[in-house]
Amino acid sequence: MERVFETPIAEERVRELETGDVIYVSGMLFTARDEAHRVLLERGAPFPLEGLVLFHCGPVVRKRGEAWEVVAAGPTTSMRMESLEPEFLRAFRPRVIIGKGGMGERTLKALAEVGAVYCHFTGGAGALAAQRIKGVRGVHYLEELGIPEAIWVFEVERFGPLVVAMDSHGRSLYAEVGAVVQDNLRKIRARTKEG
Repeated sequence: MERVFETPIAEERVRELETGDVIYVSGMLFTARDEAHRVLLERGAPFPLEGLVLFHCGPVVRKRGEAWEVVAAGPTTSMRMESLEPEFLRAFRPRVIIGKGGMGERTLKALAEVGAVYCHFTGGAGALAAQRIKGVRGVHYLEELGIPEAIWVFEVERFGPLVVAMDSHGRSLYAEVGAVVQDNLRKIRARTKEG
């Protein structure tokens, strides 16, 4: 099922989602990679994050006069944030996380606890993602962290498609596909031994 969500997103709307659903988001989205996660957890957020969309992304941006322009905004490998994400979810309660490659069991449990989902966005499609970013609303810790690690706040319109890969009910497409792959490998090995 395809749905469009406007930020801030209510917990009850996110809890309706299941793995495999396709969603789009409009409104405010912010980026945070591992260094930004650490800074926010240590110092607190410079703006309310509850109900927003967290994008694991180090964007490619350029300055045009006084304004920033996003050239590309592809997802970062999310497992980099696994050690920090459960605490981040509990502290700030974003409702949607966007990244690539999935996250671990600790994050899956935190998603269920706080009512959030993890969505997969196709790697290598950063220029496509940038087309859905309508403007830069702000940037935090730019001088301290640099462009890729800074916290960028974007206004987006129908950002996606995003596949719900980990839901708030404890399901993970990554774990399910991994189990199928392991089962198929066992069957192949068994046939190889027989032959």
